[in-house]
Amino acid sequence: MVAPAQPIRPAGPVINALPTASRSRLRRRHIALIGSFFILVLLPVLVAAWYLWARAADQYSSMLGFSVHREDGASTLGLLAGISSFTSTGSTPDTDIIYNYIFSQQVVSEIQGELDLASIWSKPSGDPWYTYDTTGSIEDLIEYWKDMVSVYYDSSTRLMEVRVLAFDPDDAQRIAQAIYEKSGVMINKLNEIANEDAVAFSRKEMEETREKLIIARQDLTAFRNKYQIVDPTLDLQSQSTILSALEQELAQSLIDYDLLAGTAPPDDPRVKVLDRRITVIRDRIAAERSKIGTLGGDEQSMADVVAEYERLTVDREFAEASHTAARAAYEAARAQATRQTRYLAAHVLPTRAETSRFPEREKKLATVAVFLIMLWGVLVLVFYSLRDRR
Repeated sequence: MVAPAQPIRPAGPVINALPTASRSRLRRRHIALIGSFFILVLLPVLVAAWYLWARAADQYSSMLGFSVHREDGASTLGLLAGISSFTSTGSTPDTDIIYNYIFSQQVVSEIQGELDLASIWSKPSGDPWYTYDTTGSIEDLIEYWKDMVSVYYDSSTRLMEVRVLAFDPDDAQRIAQAIYEKSGVMINKLNEIANEDAVAFSRKEMEETREKLIIARQDLTAFRNKYQIVDPTLDLQSQSTILSALEQELAQSLIDYDLLAGTAPPDDPRVKVLDRRITVIRDRIAAERSKIGTLGGDEQSMADVVAEYERLTVDREFAEASHTAARAAYEAARAQATRQTRYLAAHVLPTRAETSRFPEREKKLATVAVFLIMLWGVLVLVFYSLRDRR
């Protein structure tokens, strides 16, 4: 009788098989996620799409491009005087000023008074989101202005482009034209202020150098009255000439005396005459030297008098040169003030749109959808993180 076969057991450790996973079922949390996606994402996107295509009014844009042209060249008088233009390279660029001016309350108030912006931007009915509420204050109008007026500024090229939105193409063009005109007026004011400052500064400099020149000339006149001399350098030069001639005469007399003394006896009358002549010339040289040492009977040295005269002369010449340069600068400033050194140069005049390109419905709808999906995803992650902590 054959024995029944025994089951073969594996030699290694016994592995217990896990039970198979049960079929996945739709649970309440899954239904909640789907419902939240519909409420938080799909429904708002559908509402936004309905509003953008059914209620939002068409907007038309007007483009304006300009730059601030600035002439920094000096006038002819300024070049002759060696001065440069009065514009400061360290000042704020004019384009930066215009950029901030376009969004200021001043320009909004002025254009509101001329064109009635509140009425222009509240024309469409049934669009409370994009239209302006006419009951708003000037601060509300400025905030709405920032939404409807955009400025693109290239700091490297100093070019500015302005985009104006309105619900009518003619209104957008009118607002852009008003912005261009107001910016031109502001540039003219900046030009006038700069010219007035330059003229006032140069006038003050000219008056100050004029006073210094008057004082220098008065000091020189007082010096001449004190010493009763016009130019001590000329007197010193004449004294030096006389002294040089006397020294030559003395040298010649000494030579004649030596020649005669070698051949004539000591009691010769000619020797006595030459000796007397030499004595007189030496006395005269001493007297002339004393004149150079002192001025007349005064104890003051002639050299000190000449030094004082030269100092006064240098002060007068410096004052004259400074006054000449200051006067040339003043004339250059006046010539600069008579011409326009800053002005707007428009490379794109205010355009008139033929079709509506705004409010860019597709882009805005895509932005809303992406934002809502991200928000829904964050909420789902927060929900599961709290659930896993339990």
